[in-house]
Amino acid sequence: MRQSIRQVSELLQAGSVSPVELTEECLARIEQLNPRLNAFITMTADSAIAQARQAEAEIRRGDWRGPLHGIPLALKDLIDTDGIPTTAASSRFKDRVPAEDAEVVRRLKAAGAVLLGKQNLHEFAYGGSSMVSYFGEVRNAWNPEYIAGGSSGGSATAVAAGLGYGAIGTDTAGSVREPAALCGVVGLKPTYGRVSARGVIPLSVSLDHVGPIARSVADAATILQAVAGFDANDSASVDVPVDDYLAGLGKNVKGLRIGVPKKFFLEELDPDVASATTHALSGLAMLGADLRDIDLPVPTDRTLQSAEAYAFHAESVARDPELYQPETLRRIRTGANVSPGTLLECRRELARARRDIAAIFADVDLLVAPTTPVPAPLIAELKGNPDLLRPRELLLLRNTRPINVWGLPAISIPCGFTPAGLPIGLQIVGPHWGEAKVLQLAHTYEQATAWHKREPIL
Repeated sequence: MRQSIRQVSELLQAGSVSPVELTEECLARIEQLNPRLNAFITMTADSAIAQARQAEAEIRRGDWRGPLHGIPLALKDLIDTDGIPTTAASSRFKDRVPAEDAEVVRRLKAAGAVLLGKQNLHEFAYGGSSMVSYFGEVRNAWNPEYIAGGSSGGSATAVAAGLGYGAIGTDTAGSVREPAALCGVVGLKPTYGRVSARGVIPLSVSLDHVGPIARSVADAATILQAVAGFDANDSASVDVPVDDYLAGLGKNVKGLRIGVPKKFFLEELDPDVASATTHALSGLAMLGADLRDIDLPVPTDRTLQSAEAYAFHAESVARDPELYQPETLRRIRTGANVSPGTLLECRRELARARRDIAAIFADVDLLVAPTTPVPAPLIAELKGNPDLLRPRELLLLRNTRPINVWGLPAISIPCGFTPAGLPIGLQIVGPHWGEAKVLQLAHTYEQATAWHKREPIL
């Protein structure tokens, strides 16, 4: 199994491994595998090597910045990078070069991370397959004939394939967790407002979250630790103290009250997903968790997302519609006729939903459900039947979308594989600002199973 961020960080501190060596290995692996996976849009090899050399010099003289110092990571190409193209996988932005880093990039650089490049995605993050991109579809590291999920598909498949030690994605309806599940890695969506979205091209400002994708729960916690925290220049950021996310890993979960929302979340599952979920729930019970069936009022309306997406793109859609992929253009235009009054009511309902969901956590500590109801579909199937694309994406995002409405922290971790060798994900959801508890249970389950030890053969 490939080494974790924590393991590599210790080697870097000891001087037995060089950040330059790590970076060169990752860049070589990207060169080798990216033609097959299409995970990266832009590689920043020269600046990555320069950052690695700087990190090496700093570590040698004792100026260690923390566990991400010298660690090669990458970014979904929706996140602004000073002097480096940020395309959103769209012809509209194919030549766009920001003059300033997004806040999350600034924090990663402050932590000493080495940034390898920008990763492919579903155009403007408006989809769950990463099939619609100006730069071509993303392919799954476990089997390139299947989708990687989306919209952070390039980030998830890159982490699965070892093209870096982690990545930063974005999640509006499940776009970190769903591709993480389909690619057999860990995807963490923090509480709304926990990680700054300033400098991230928006899909729906009321629902957008920024979070890490990594090979293990501890690695996701390490990345979150570096990027979480209040940003006074982001109107959605909330000034709530940041926990020590690594401190709770390994704590006993005996007696932890786990809510299992069978209605909606566990309905109409693919048989392999249903079997893996049942097995995972049994495993949590054996670890001492107290499983309880619960009912949740699940929000399913997508009007707010449609309206906010249209608001961002309206001027460009009217002026240059040909710069969008046809399916993206169709989706954007669904929000054209939402009235200001309806939009206001949608935002009021969102606030009510986020307030009311807190009551659920009086009776349970966490919620657990499958991340996706079905495994990854074949690319050829979706290409051959274009009318299947959106319904299949909506099904894949069914169990993740409500968590964005509620603004709750949630993680997807591997919990099994189909007979065809496709990964299956388990979603763990916590109360607002409860990332530490989510990570605690996720880590305990991860360490009690062997799913995270499997690697795709590439």
